[in-house]
Amino acid sequence: MKKFTSFFLIMTMLIVALSGCTSNNNNDQVVNEGSSSEETSLDGSTLTVVAAYGGKEEIFAAFTNDTGVNVEFLDMSSGEVLARTEAEGGKPMADVWFGGGADSFIVAGEKGLLEDYVSEEEQFVDDKYKGDNYWTGISLVTAGFMVNTDILEEKGIEAPKTWQDLLKSEYKDEIAMADPAISGTNYAVVNSILQSMGEEEGWAYLEALNENIPFYFQRGGEPPNKVAAGEMAIGIIPMSGEFVAMEDKFPVMTIYPEDGIPWVPAGLAIFKNADNLEAAKAFVDWALSAKGQEIIRDMDPRVMVRNDVAIPELMSNINLANLMDIDLLKFGSQRDDILEHWSQIVGN
Repeated sequence: MKKFTSFFLIMTMLIVALSGCTSNNNNDQVVNEGSSSEETSLDGSTLTVVAAYGGKEEIFAAFTNDTGVNVEFLDMSSGEVLARTEAEGGKPMADVWFGGGADSFIVAGEKGLLEDYVSEEEQFVDDKYKGDNYWTGISLVTAGFMVNTDILEEKGIEAPKTWQDLLKSEYKDEIAMADPAISGTNYAVVNSILQSMGEEEGWAYLEALNENIPFYFQRGGEPPNKVAAGEMAIGIIPMSGEFVAMEDKFPVMTIYPEDGIPWVPAGLAIFKNADNLEAAKAFVDWALSAKGQEIIRDMDPRVMVRNDVAIPELMSNINLANLMDIDLLKFGSQRDDILEHWSQIVGN
């Protein structure tokens, strides 16, 4: 009996010891998993982005360098993104939506196409540049004019200084503008004009402006490229760094309208049901951080949404006090009605 008891005690001690080893091994595994940083867990993963932003290759390369997350991207205007996402029943075409007019982001958020995510970095963003929980501004897209100085000199006409100047008869068929149903910047132009002038006067102005525009381009970047190439005398353009910098390469000049600068935040959002949600959140955090904002600004000079990030030197002549006074929420709520009225004006 004593031998049995001794054997039983020995076996019990062995079982306890083995249990302890197993427990310690499991604890080590939990500790190791918990101590891995989010950045380490994302290292080598791939983020897909649909983008409408200048300098995106360099921006994404900087993000990859900082986080180890690879980026694949598709270039597409905001109106196209919204239309395609709706047409596909909300199936996301990417993880992140980077750049483009706020109107499409507002509508997408209202229709449940975007992820509910608020970055801690948003505390440093001015409230007027934020959306709701579904998107935020990343930078300001302002609109102005680009003129081809050779064409103006050849035709003996002066460069426009105001929106009212664009109605002059000498500009007949000389003005390039992108379709506001596709280009977020040009939708911002139309909506800002309607808000600043009032519905009746604003629509009368846009009808008169239409008389000087031979046709509407399908991408917001086409008017500045056509003006730089000498195919059009005047373009209504996004005043981003990539286009302002054309002054150093082509006979062009960019102009901020004296009677008001239309503007809209370039949006940033995560698509609902994104495949790589954690990497998407990491990109939003990075893009809104002071470092990320400075990198994005330097790759495509714009006024950024963070108050602690300086205006780029290339755009130092902008007068922010001259930004049109707009209600950003109307960009989304009025979108369908405005674009329907617009199509009637231009005969689409």
